[in-house]
Amino acid sequence: MHTLEQLRSGALTGTRRLDLSCGLTELPPEVFDLADTLEVLNLTGNRLSELPPDLGRLHRLKIVFCSSNHFTHLPASLGDCPALEMVGFKANRIQQVPAAALPPKLRWLILTDNAIEQLPAELGQRPALQKLMLAGNHLDALPPGLANAQRLELLRLSANHFTELPGWLTELPRLAWLALAGNPLGWHRAAPAPLPRIAWGRLRVAERLGEGASGHIHRVHLEDAVGNALALKLFKGAVTSDGLPEHELAACQAAGQHPALCTPSAELGEHPEGARGMLLPLLPPALVNLAGPPSFESCTRDVYAPGFALPASAALRLARTMAGALAHLHQRGVMHGDFYAHNILWNPASGDAMLSDLGGATLLPDDQPALRHALLALDVRAFGCLLEELVAHAQGAAATVSPGLDRLAGLATACLHTDPAARPGMGEIASQLDPLGR
Repeated sequence: MHTLEQLRSGALTGTRRLDLSCGLTELPPEVFDLADTLEVLNLTGNRLSELPPDLGRLHRLKIVFCSSNHFTHLPASLGDCPALEMVGFKANRIQQVPAAALPPKLRWLILTDNAIEQLPAELGQRPALQKLMLAGNHLDALPPGLANAQRLELLRLSANHFTELPGWLTELPRLAWLALAGNPLGWHRAAPAPLPRIAWGRLRVAERLGEGASGHIHRVHLEDAVGNALALKLFKGAVTSDGLPEHELAACQAAGQHPALCTPSAELGEHPEGARGMLLPLLPPALVNLAGPPSFESCTRDVYAPGFALPASAALRLARTMAGALAHLHQRGVMHGDFYAHNILWNPASGDAMLSDLGGATLLPDDQPALRHALLALDVRAFGCLLEELVAHAQGAAATVSPGLDRLAGLATACLHTDPAARPGMGEIASQLDPLGR
């Protein structure tokens, strides 16, 4: 974090990124002294409720973060920033989103965990829009003009008030990552078998293994049992970009067990503070994330390590394994909603892989096959993105052209078809990949 003293002394002259979190109630005027270089302005964790009306003077500004402040409306002056692409106002008190607040180059809008009831029609008039995160609001409809958002790829609508979905939603040509859990859609669905419960008092909690958007992961041991350690995911209990923790737990219950799925064996019970959690298998340390999450620049596509390459045989095995896991979820009526390489753990030495993170998953209706098929086609497009990435990184490592990779590339094209109805189903995809990945 930077300090006000640094800003006011001129020590930050020429900076491209400014991070200020120091109880601000207004934007310091010295920020405008950085107008010729400033591209990222992070004001998360202050007490701001307004931004200056002349914010457009920051003519190079590309990214604004104002999460965890006191805004009740999205500031109209954002729309005057000619280069602004990414706007993040998570966890404020926003009720109103005026059309004037939408910058012309808007690509990524984060309004998670607010109190928004309506969005402006002009949202569909932002041709660069790729990522729209609206979980945890009071929305019951989307502006019809959003059907024109032909580049929209990721949409988070969890924990809102939708009772129905617009018909055009599943027809968007590039939509691949959608979260809908926690809306009163009235879908009929058989309840999954409950997980067994393990009381907090039976657990011996060891070191923290990691942290995600929705919870902390710890190594744990059962006090009265002999065997391998387990992993405990202890939910934070807050609205995440994907939705609410209980939706993830419900999706995990519905998903059941599969060799390539990291799903829980039990639910946590009797936590002294009422926290929810689930017990998962402790994965081998050799498993690592296939890629990192999207960057500001890539927006919706994962970022692989520099120089990352894999043999054609490993790419085919990965594709086959993930197709089987996703087909299993679809057969269970679960749309993953966040099928990404950064949610795939794999062993570079053996090629073994597991799919994790059902935080963005949606449980689909049992009695609406057409709607179910249309929604699952979005996951298929996400799978096509993975195939495209695997082919690119495997071809770079190959000394000769692999017939298997050619077939993988053809399947990727089919999965990425801009007409969702023309995409193959995951069961068919898994069947095609089965002989290739052996």
